[in-house]
Amino acid sequence: MSAGPIDDVFRPPYEVASVAASTLAAGALLLEPATFLLTPLQAVGSAGVLTLLGAWRMAQAWRVIAFRRAVRRLQPYALRPNDVPWSRDAVFLGRGFEWTARHTQRMTLLSQPEHDRLRRPSALVRWARSMERRPNTATWLRALTTSDYWLNPMRPQPPVGGNPALHGVEIHEEDVYTALAELNNHMMVYGTTRVGKTRLAQILVEQDIARGDVVIVFDPKGDVELLLGMYSAALRHGRAAEFQLFHLGFPEVSSRYNPIGNFEQITEVATRATGPLPEQGQSAAFKAFAWRYVNVIARAMAAVGERPDFKKIYRYGVTIDPLAKRYFTQWLDANAPGWQGRFDPTPTKEHKDLVQRAEKNGRDIEILLLVQFFKTSGYEDPICDAIASVLANDRTYFEKLVNSLYPLLEKLTTGKIADLISPHYEDTSDPRPILDWMSVINRGGIVYCGFDALTIRDVAEAVSASMLADLTSTFGSVYKHGSSYGMSSQEALRRVRLHADELNELIGPEFVQAANKGGGAGLFITGYSQTAQDIEAKVGSVAKAEQIGGNLNSIVMLRVKNLATAERLTNQLEQVRVFTKVLASGASDSNDPTEVADFSSRNEDRVATEKVPILDPAWLMKQPKGQAFALLEGGRLVKVRMPLPLPADDNIAPASWAQMLGQMRAAYDDYIVRTPDGPLTVEGESYAG
Repeated sequence: MSAGPIDDVFRPPYEVASVAASTLAAGALLLEPATFLLTPLQAVGSAGVLTLLGAWRMAQAWRVIAFRRAVRRLQPYALRPNDVPWSRDAVFLGRGFEWTARHTQRMTLLSQPEHDRLRRPSALVRWARSMERRPNTATWLRALTTSDYWLNPMRPQPPVGGNPALHGVEIHEEDVYTALAELNNHMMVYGTTRVGKTRLAQILVEQDIARGDVVIVFDPKGDVELLLGMYSAALRHGRAAEFQLFHLGFPEVSSRYNPIGNFEQITEVATRATGPLPEQGQSAAFKAFAWRYVNVIARAMAAVGERPDFKKIYRYGVTIDPLAKRYFTQWLDANAPGWQGRFDPTPTKEHKDLVQRAEKNGRDIEILLLVQFFKTSGYEDPICDAIASVLANDRTYFEKLVNSLYPLLEKLTTGKIADLISPHYEDTSDPRPILDWMSVINRGGIVYCGFDALTIRDVAEAVSASMLADLTSTFGSVYKHGSSYGMSSQEALRRVRLHADELNELIGPEFVQAANKGGGAGLFITGYSQTAQDIEAKVGSVAKAEQIGGNLNSIVMLRVKNLATAERLTNQLEQVRVFTKVLASGASDSNDPTEVADFSSRNEDRVATEKVPILDPAWLMKQPKGQAFALLEGGRLVKVRMPLPLPADDNIAPASWAQMLGQMRAAYDDYIVRTPDGPLTVEGESYAG
């Protein structure tokens, strides 16, 4: 029951005394109506009134009891993947409520000294936990105190940490949705390690697959539950044929993919190939030189009809002579018929300097003669001129300038990864499909991309950056021409849901372009990161990080361990006024002998208001695992607890995945929310947290 402007829902339930009195009085009236000088009918009526009064007071007491219990204990919440609700127009996030000034008021009340008992475990619970830690405690006693039964007053909290009061300040929950159209402005999820980012991704991906969207997941570290969850969702919704796996760590079962093979502009090849090279300080000049060299190679390859890939770029990067000879020969055949009769490939005494330069630099003398013939004949071509400028350089000096390029290409063309990211398109003996983004969009595909960043970090960063650049280029084509460009039938623009886990591992200029321009082509991005500083560190500039953050309009923030990250959410919120109660007392005496009273006293409760942030950044650092604050739809602040999904069954996966799944589990063992008796259960089934 409210007491003035302050509704203290955490006070003791004093209404219980009224309930007991009303119940006893009603019983007495029914048993002995004559004692109270009432007829039986009057007694029944009076008892009914007292019962209604008791019920009303009991409802008030129960509300207080419910709040006191909610702020002390977390309730498990889990859903099987096929039970996750979905809609064609909205995205389900979990169960929760809209956070308002009322909830800030309750958190303020809970911080008062009189509510210390609610913030600390009871003496009985503390004794039970202390006893359980003793090695000589009887097994039956430990089993009794740790049993997860609602009548057990000593049962332990679910091991998800945090402050349960952050969600317990509201006992009336409902399913929380956000409009799907709002996610066209993209969403960012922050959370420290192992608090539920990947689990939230599972929930969102489940809905995307059920909705029929194109789903692309970038997973740098390789989460086995996320992979299995995606595949099982595809099976449940009849989309298994659309599922495609790309994984750098397991080339034998992965689709093949050429990150630099498809492009709108030929300059994209050099940009993707040299993107991972450092560009700070003096490195910027070397990167620019390497970019120009790769661009020359890519232009020549495109002109002679070769599709660029990392293997060929590396081969021609080491020695450009074969490519140069092919291009010059092809150009002369097309533009100077009969040139062979005027060209002598045998060097003479007049070519002494040319021969010496060829011997010194290890060049093919014939290509140098071709370049000289081209120039002396007065022919002009920009690619020929670019190749000639490369060949004119001293090779030792030139290799020093592009030296940073070779180690990167060496990593990308070594071992089984070489054939994975530089596929032979004409090799019909290789059963592995080739991943192509336009094809994925046109057929409504589901793609899981694992980059094995824990093992091969440099390769993972290079391939993921190139892949994101390729995807951005594809969306540029979709924006201009539509996804069915070049096809006989025109289809409606498909919605593409891109989930980028560990976004800081993938971030770069390509992501900014995708976030800026992709929305118009149907791209919906959800990024996941531990802190805002991870992104700042990767892009090397606060301004660039703010530019990226400005394109991610919705924010979901799980538990974070960084004040600046928490303030990315709280700084966008308004301040509210909360009531505070101040106890005041005083006494005054009287020197007037005519007055009866020698002194007077005064006790009062003063209610004042003060302006506070609606959300304290410290609260974001105390959230239990699986809970989050979300700023949605341009300003709607909600508190959410996500359903922890039951893990997918390995038996649903193709037999060829068995070794991969085993190694993924060993390399990245996912956490499981457990009670002392084992995993938490929902209707007898355990679930991962």
